[in-house]
Amino acid sequence: MTFLSHALVTTAGIQLLGLHGSDLVLAYSFGVLIDFDHIIKAPLYFKKYKFKTTKHYNWRTPLQEPVSLLWVLPLSSFINTYVPVIFIFGHIVLDYFVDYPKHPFYPYSNFETRGFLTKIPQLYKELVVIVVFSCINIILLSRGK
Repeated sequence: MTFLSHALVTTAGIQLLGLHGSDLVLAYSFGVLIDFDHIIKAPLYFKKYKFKTTKHYNWRTPLQEPVSLLWVLPLSSFINTYVPVIFIFGHIVLDYFVDYPKHPFYPYSNFETRGFLTKIPQLYKELVVIVVFSCINIILLSRGK
């Protein structure tokens, strides 16, 4: 999913849970900013493909796979808040609606999957998430939650 869909879903979660302060920062960090690991992969992409667009380039790192819970769960326990677990899980679920290759157990396994609802066009899934979560955020904002 795109930055916008991750931001909308994370914002709705923050409003529903009534998060403030450091929990708000953790929510955006694990719900949205976790995608900034793509910056690590950018030099590799440009070295190989220059400025050509390549479909299904593997931008993912283990930070965005379910295996990341192996470090997020202990971190959450250590800092005594459930927020990182909830928002990284939400981020991963959104990413698994996209039909590009994923390696849920990397680097421990090379098992590959395409995620959920692979027969539905990506643009449609993205638009549904954006429209639904825009509406949810508007409703929550209007109710002062």
